[in-house]
Amino acid sequence: MSAHRRELDELRPLKFELDYVIHPEGSVLISMGRTRVLCNATVEEHLPRWIKRSRRSHGWITAEYAMLPRSTHQRTERETARPRGRTQEIKRLIARSLRCAVDLEKLGERQIIVDCDVLQADGGTRTASITGGYVALALAIRRLERRGVVPPGTLVNAVAAVSVGLLNGKAVLDLDYRMDQAVDVDLNVVMTDEGRYVELQGTAEGAPFSRGALNAMLLLAEMGLQEIFAKQAEALAQARI
Repeated sequence: MSAHRRELDELRPLKFELDYVIHPEGSVLISMGRTRVLCNATVEEHLPRWIKRSRRSHGWITAEYAMLPRSTHQRTERETARPRGRTQEIKRLIARSLRCAVDLEKLGERQIIVDCDVLQADGGTRTASITGGYVALALAIRRLERRGVVPPGTLVNAVAAVSVGLLNGKAVLDLDYRMDQAVDVDLNVVMTDEGRYVELQGTAEGAPFSRGALNAMLLLAEMGLQEIFAKQAEALAQARI
């Protein structure tokens, strides 16, 4: 069970610890309730081979995602050989989301890799990875801007994600593990701070849901995301760039 009792429209306690690791260009430990994800952004002054072969003159943002063996109730094996399908799907979601925050042409011929490692899971690991991954990415790019490596405006907008669900006909926000197991519908919402959707991932766990239920969940997600964007901005305002 979640350690934090809250209303159905209330976010879990959200915290960003910047420069949690000293070596990456951008690092943040995000805590959403009892879910904790370490997000590290690494700047590489070269591009993947497939982009070079395409002769495209832009940079690239990619991501990695992993759950540590005891981040969950039982130990899971490390994915040392080939990542499982779920892991591949989540890391691609994170990367797609973070690319929406950056002007890739202004980034130049360089790549930024955002590693998201789940230290402790209590639901919403992919949404926490996107939300924290953006903060780590923003730190890295702002530092590149300050050094004159990339021009101002390379970082174009904030990106964040949150989960919502439908429980006994009512929309609920920011699902922890206990809530995720109980809801009739599970929906992950990724948005920019300009109010534009990046991705929606929704599933009816039981009976199909109506358009009205979808609208209620989206409205609740947008309300929660506005609060998350404010906390991202507050954390970055205190960063040592």
